[in-house]
Amino acid sequence: FSRGEGEAVTNEIENVTDVRQLKREHQKLRSPEILAVKGLAQFERFPAVMALGNLIENWHISDFHISRARPEQEAGYAEHLSREGENLSLVIQYLHQRHPEVFQKILAKLSERIPGITKVDAKTTEEGRVLLRFQDGAFEDPFLARYVSDGTIKMLAYLVLLYDPTPHPLLCVEEPENQLYPMLLWELAEEFRAYAERGGQVFVSTHSPDFLNAVEIDEVYWLVKEEGYTSIKRARDNKQLAAFISEGDQMGYLWKDGLFEGAG
Repeated sequence: FSRGEGEAVTNEIENVTDVRQLKREHQKLRSPEILAVKGLAQFERFPAVMALGNLIENWHISDFHISRARPEQEAGYAEHLSREGENLSLVIQYLHQRHPEVFQKILAKLSERIPGITKVDAKTTEEGRVLLRFQDGAFEDPFLARYVSDGTIKMLAYLVLLYDPTPHPLLCVEEPENQLYPMLLWELAEEFRAYAERGGQVFVSTHSPDFLNAVEIDEVYWLVKEEGYTSIKRARDNKQLAAFISEGDQMGYLWKDGLFEGAG
């Protein structure tokens, strides 16, 4: 498509073995500013475009903020964690009621990552507010989210995101190390890797040497500013980095030593 006009395939691509068998229709959008993938994805007669549109719509960017997740929420409904995580208690409530097996898996993972946590639930008050409560095995009464450590809440939020019953095909996470104890970054990196192994794709932006220490050389890329553009460097392609890693060094320490050429 160009300037709002172009052609779209109407027959299923996977059922066609010869490109000459593709059926194309000329289409003109209402305005040249409209993205063709956005407009045509609304019609079932364009299955390839619809599949691409659904993929893009299900991408998710996570920029979780502890301060947004701690306050009590008005009673409502939420199936997926929002970008900043302010609906965490609503999603916990949804998982507890609609997907108990997934919720139990999240709770088990949280107990592994943060010893002592035995139960998490969301309670709706008479005033119509949803409270997120944490049970520590050493205490009789549960704690409200406002009294729980930043690391506990953030790890819970990422587990909710990563074990979503309807996972995102592409998950982008901005600086997960913020407000998270360095000791938890290894566990978090393992969870991101497990998400990718289950079929999703994860992009994580970080400025944390501790997080880099928890990842493998094939998983690391960095951006370099050039004159008027930005280029992407792959750690595996850097022979010096690869040699150091093969000798047992860790990515974070090598970055701090200035071995990531061009990285700020």
